[in-house]
Amino acid sequence: MGAIEFLTWPQIILGVLARFWPVWLALAVVLGTSFWFKKRLGLYGQLFDSGVGVAGVTICLFWLFTSIFASTISPFNPLAQIPIMKDALSGAIVPDNGGVYLFGGDKLARDVFSRMVYGSQIVLAIAPLATAFALMVGVTLGLPAGYYGGRIDSVLSFLANLVLAFPVILLFYLLVTPGIMETPIPYGMAGLFFIFPIIFFSVLFYTRFKNRPERLYILLAATILIGGWVYAGLVFNADPFGVISMDPNELNIFVAVVFASSPGVFRIVRGLVMDIKTRDYVAAAQTRGESPWYIMLWEILPNARGPLIVDACLRIGYTTILLGTLGYFGLGLAPESPDWGTAIKDASRLLRSFIHPALPPTIALMSFVLGLNLLADALREQSMKD
Repeated sequence: MGAIEFLTWPQIILGVLARFWPVWLALAVVLGTSFWFKKRLGLYGQLFDSGVGVAGVTICLFWLFTSIFASTISPFNPLAQIPIMKDALSGAIVPDNGGVYLFGGDKLARDVFSRMVYGSQIVLAIAPLATAFALMVGVTLGLPAGYYGGRIDSVLSFLANLVLAFPVILLFYLLVTPGIMETPIPYGMAGLFFIFPIIFFSVLFYTRFKNRPERLYILLAATILIGGWVYAGLVFNADPFGVISMDPNELNIFVAVVFASSPGVFRIVRGLVMDIKTRDYVAAAQTRGESPWYIMLWEILPNARGPLIVDACLRIGYTTILLGTLGYFGLGLAPESPDWGTAIKDASRLLRSFIHPALPPTIALMSFVLGLNLLADALREQSMKD
C-alpha cells in the first residue's frame, strides 16, 4: 500500500455534505410540504409557527432520515477494518481504494463517519419505540388508577413507587448485566410488557365500536393479528416472515427502558386523570351512561395528550442519553456495536493522543437530544395555548 494522503478541511466539509444528499433531499420535501400544508396538519403544523419548533423538527428529521438512508450515506461498513487506517486523521484517503475516512479512523481502523451514521439506527430503533411501549404501559395502568382511585390506585401506585425508589442508573446496570441476560427474566418481562399495546388497542376499539360489530370485528382481528405478529417476532424471535426481530442485547435494553420509564408515565397519567375526571364533559359522559373505559379512553385521554406528548419527547432524549451512558460503560450492546455511547467509550481511552474519533458521536448524541428538547419546548408552548 502507498502512503496516506489527506483532503483539506474545505474538501472534508464538502465531502460530508455530499454524503448526506438523501437526507437533504428528504428534508426539503418533508419540510416544504409541511410548511405548505401546516394549517391542515394540526399540532404538527403548529410547530412551524415558531423558530424553536422548526429547529426541533428539522434536527429530529435529520437523524431520522440519516438512520433510514444509512447504507447510502456511509462509504464503508461500520465494522470493516483497514489496518493502515488505524487512528488515521480526518480526511485520510485509503491507499489503493480511493475511499476517504472523512472523520478519520478509530483505534481498530474503522471509519468513524460510517460508525456515527449507523449509530443513529441503533438509537432510533430503541429510544422512540421503547418510549412508546412505556407510554402504553403507563397509560393502560394510569387511567384506572386515577379514575377509580381506592384500592386499585393504592396497589398500582405502590408498585410504581417501588420501581421509582431504585436509582435509575443502578436499575439499568442490574437489568443489562450479562448474568441477567443469560436468564429468562428479560424474555419474561418482554412477554409481559409487549402484551399491553394489544390490550390497549383492543379495549380502545371495543369501547368505541361495540355497537357497530361490522367495524369492531375487523379492527379487533387486525389488532390481534398485527399485535401477535409483532409479539412473536420481538419476544420469541419467531416471525414467520423474518421481518421483525431484535438482537438479545437490544431486547434486554429495550425491556429495561420500558420497565424504568413506565412508572414515571403512570404517575403523570394518574395525576392528569384525577384532575380531568372532575370536568363537566366527563360528568356529561357519565350521565349519558357511557362505560368507565369509554370515558377514560375517549373523553379523558385525548384531553391529556399535550403533557403526554411533551413527556414522550423528553423521555426519548433521556433514553438516548441513557443508551449512550450504558454504551460508555460497555453494558448492553455488543462491544463492536457502532452506537454512539460505545464509540465515545472507545475513543475516550486515547483522548490525549487522538481527539477526532470522539467528536462525531459526541456531537451526534448532543444534537439529537437538543432537537428533542427543542421539540418538547415547542409542544409545551402549543399545549399551553390549547
